[in-house]
Amino acid sequence: MYKRILLKLSGEALAAGRGFGVDAVFVNAIANEIAEVARTGCQIAIVVGGGNFFRGVAEQAVHMDRVAADHMGMLSTVINAIALQDAIEKTGLFCRVMSAIAMHQVAEPYIRRRAIRHLEKGRIIIFAAGTGNPYFSTDTAASLRAMEIGAEVLLKATSVDGIYTADPKTNPDAVKFEEITYMDILKLGLKVMDTTAVSLCKDNSLPMIIFSMREKGNIARVVQGEKLGSLVTA
Repeated sequence: MYKRILLKLSGEALAAGRGFGVDAVFVNAIANEIAEVARTGCQIAIVVGGGNFFRGVAEQAVHMDRVAADHMGMLSTVINAIALQDAIEKTGLFCRVMSAIAMHQVAEPYIRRRAIRHLEKGRIIIFAAGTGNPYFSTDTAASLRAMEIGAEVLLKATSVDGIYTADPKTNPDAVKFEEITYMDILKLGLKVMDTTAVSLCKDNSLPMIIFSMREKGNIARVVQGEKLGSLVTA
């Protein structure tokens, strides 16, 4: 079983198919799964995206300055982080939101040593506002934070059950990879994570598992070592 993990959740996943906003029922279900894993002794850090509110590279931002659009995207992740924190704390566990952009009234500033201390005390951490810098996605933030806190694995929960040669939702002939290297992802141009995040994981030999969050209990299964989804290695 993994002792310390970083879980990447997309903003779109928190919308649970509605496209916009936060689906409270789905967020509570995810919070209960995370709490179940935390009670086994696994230390959990989470990075949330903000695509359910605003994406700096989406069509809605096409005429905006990239830096302004990315800052809006970062603030969207803070909304998701607070919603998830509230749901997790309702399960009886302690949870801290740490933001890469200073906003002391709603979140702690991100300080690496404090984050590790929270984990050692059994608290769940949610990293918000990405890396705090424009031009970097929340995928890159997940890779960076995973390495900073010494996570054993990066778990990316998505709407599909692994990495495929093409989008399985639109291409029935898409073939699933049980295992793949970061270099192959770059060579094949697979849209698993952005290239900066992939390169960061590759250079630092951080394993990643892509799995589906649609089935209840999948987070616990992956943490306990069950073979789910696709394993990415350096």
